[in-house]
Amino acid sequence: MLAFLGLLTIVLLLYLVIAKKASPVIALTLIPILTGILAGKVQELPRMIGEGLQTIAPTGVMFVFAILFFGVLLDAGTFQPIISRLLKLAGNDPIKIALVTAVLAMLVHLDGSGAVTFLIVVPAMAPIYDQLGMKRITLACIVALSAGTMNILPWGGPTIRAATALNVPVTQLFNPILIPFVAGLMTVFGIAYWLGHQEKRNLSAGPGLEPTSQQQLPSLYRPQLFWINILLIVSAITFIILSWAPPFVVFMAAFALALLINYPRVEDQKTRIDAHAKEAMLMASILFAAGCSTGILKGSGMMEAMAGTVETFLPESIGRQLPVLTGLVAMPASLLFDPDSFYFGILPLLSSTAEHFGSSGLEVGRAAILGQMTTGFPVSPLTGATFLLIGLAGVELGDHQRKTIPLAFLVTLVMLFVSVLTGIISL
Repeated sequence: MLAFLGLLTIVLLLYLVIAKKASPVIALTLIPILTGILAGKVQELPRMIGEGLQTIAPTGVMFVFAILFFGVLLDAGTFQPIISRLLKLAGNDPIKIALVTAVLAMLVHLDGSGAVTFLIVVPAMAPIYDQLGMKRITLACIVALSAGTMNILPWGGPTIRAATALNVPVTQLFNPILIPFVAGLMTVFGIAYWLGHQEKRNLSAGPGLEPTSQQQLPSLYRPQLFWINILLIVSAITFIILSWAPPFVVFMAAFALALLINYPRVEDQKTRIDAHAKEAMLMASILFAAGCSTGILKGSGMMEAMAGTVETFLPESIGRQLPVLTGLVAMPASLLFDPDSFYFGILPLLSSTAEHFGSSGLEVGRAAILGQMTTGFPVSPLTGATFLLIGLAGVELGDHQRKTIPLAFLVTLVMLFVSVLTGIISL
């Protein structure tokens, strides 16, 4: 009975979220409560929900303050000098321009927002591509690969969702795959170099870039605080990677410092917080609703019952390989599942099933974030960011997917291979 109710919960969640019949917050909150009542756990529901929320609280707080922190630094124009310098270095060499595109997309995607990355990088680079006769599809491809791989960062949506679903600290999920993550970024640079070389070979000698006049800095920019802001970013990332302090503590302190240093006037501080509050709170509400869902599924015994049922049907040889199999299907799964339905519906079941076969549920989570809505998000028709990217770049979805999907899958395979090679994901 518990296994059936757990499966019913997941199926209803997938249907409502994927079919857009209900918002993730409503589905993740009400469906588990309903099935929990059907399971006869009425009196235990408040306790299970409370335990789920306590588990997710640090991750939710981290995400809110990470969004606010990077949002304030973007407002302050922290990355503008870097962008200007990189564009000067690129000149009119297609290879250098392709590499600069990758660097810019990676830098801007530090805030974890695909929409912000595409809105900043594509309009900045498109005129340069047009002037040299480089293809817009190449621009879209490089930006997608760069942003997708950077989405694996601890404050990226997929990694936060995976940590939430598995009830583990986000650093415990991410830190072991740091080397594969770097290998993925290097692969993106290699692909960008190859695409730039293709463009250079196909182009006849084109005109040099016209020097642009110095634009007046927006009123929000704080160019005099560039190095202080860079130091804040480097310090925050260092503290998180080296586990010197919990991520939510790091980003709370970093955001407060960034806001105080860049916008000391209280009125400006309120305005900057308001500017980024919508995005931060929308995701935070989903995370806390997921805490309710996972708390009920695990506290009621539904998750364990489902894993036990799957164990009776799944061959042991396959069950023990679930981490690697998850890594292989993670990127293509981005075309079928949106992040909420996969990480809060599918991943917990895969993780529990792997543990029943003596494998690591945590490794399943690490394998998942190597592709599911990371490298896969900028090509998925289930994300609005994909349509924003192709709209800004002026390319067709089909053309973008044909060019980018094989390369995105390659990046995931490289990271998966390095993970297996280093023993992070076991065979």
